[in-house]
Amino acid sequence: MTGGASSTALAGAASLGPVADSRTASDTTEDPTTTEDTGTARDTATAVDTGTAVGAKAAAGAATEQVEPGEPGSVATGSGRFGRPGRPLRRSSFLVGFTGALGVLLAYTVFLGIRNASGILVLVVIALFLAVGLNPAVVRLRRWGLPHGLAVTVVVLTLVLLIIAGLVALVPPVVTQTGQFIEQLPSYVEELRRNRTVNDLVVRYDVMQRVQELANADTVGRALGGVLGGAQLIFGTLFRVLTVLVLTIYFLAYFDKLRDLGYALVPRSRRQRVSLIGDEILTKVGAYMVGALSIAVLAGATTFVFALVVELPYPFALAVVVAVTDLIPQIGATLGAVIVSLVGFATGLPVGIACVVFFVLYQQVENYLIYPKIMRRSVEVNEVAALLAALLGVALMGVVGALIAIPVVAALQLILREVVLPRQERR
Repeated sequence: MTGGASSTALAGAASLGPVADSRTASDTTEDPTTTEDTGTARDTATAVDTGTAVGAKAAAGAATEQVEPGEPGSVATGSGRFGRPGRPLRRSSFLVGFTGALGVLLAYTVFLGIRNASGILVLVVIALFLAVGLNPAVVRLRRWGLPHGLAVTVVVLTLVLLIIAGLVALVPPVVTQTGQFIEQLPSYVEELRRNRTVNDLVVRYDVMQRVQELANADTVGRALGGVLGGAQLIFGTLFRVLTVLVLTIYFLAYFDKLRDLGYALVPRSRRQRVSLIGDEILTKVGAYMVGALSIAVLAGATTFVFALVVELPYPFALAVVVAVTDLIPQIGATLGAVIVSLVGFATGLPVGIACVVFFVLYQQVENYLIYPKIMRRSVEVNEVAALLAALLGVALMGVVGALIAIPVVAALQLILREVVLPRQERR
């Protein structure tokens, strides 16, 4: 039964064999046009798939490039020489606290370092300020054809000559007046002893015994220490002046390189804007220096002419004092006027009154005519902001703070107007 069925199936397959072969041949032998269309469709599908894959890779690469290093999802592109980086550390409470403690310790260490080096940092700030203020003169000399080194030398020599001229004008009067006072001191003491009122006070308060008690070894030692302290103060001042001068020379010589290095620390996407704002700030600082020097020279020249007219002693020295003190914002002109007026009263009552009247009138002219015209064109700082900045500068850094207060306010005002306010408007 089974064998018959098998033979029957084999016979059927044999009978159907030619038909199947003919169908297979007909299916294989296709029209050339159909074959060409099919190949084109396959190529198109392959190209679409390949383009999609390439586009996906490009999108992934762009997404990788947009992620900043260090942010979540960033791809580390190291050299691979030191192996693959491991997983980030788990943010345990101990690790967070230890990192915060290290940050606080580092901040406190930096604070102690800045406090201990505050004297040197002040000298560096003064030298930078002078270099920024003197750089326009170097640029002007370079435009006239002088090499950079020669232009820096000319500017520095001019500054040194001005300092020497001021010392020559101030030191001889001080030495002469001190010598005259020492020579006249015995006569002053004798006149005091002849005065009955003074003698009564000496007897009543036992002044002579107190003087004898003070004139012992300890007092002499303290006095000697005071003399040494005075000498140390003089030599320390000379050292600071020389340090500022040397730093100013270096900053002037490498001014362009230092400026370019500072701009190179800024990301490239913001470098152009930062460089434009920075150059504008440097220009304002230089313009402030030129304006302040012009006002000071004018005040000194006017004082010199007035001193010659009223026959004050040492007119050139008094003119230098007024010019130097006039560089201090807000209070400098008043300080110079007080010094000259005291000399005038020491010369004579009419001369002292004339000094007071002259400086009151001159300060009104300077404050309301000269200073606004020069400073508004160069710095463009609000008067209230300038006054507050000068007061804060004096409280924080003394005379140095008063000198750099207005340029700092000008820089902050520019950053506020160009950066902060537009950003607030876009939010």
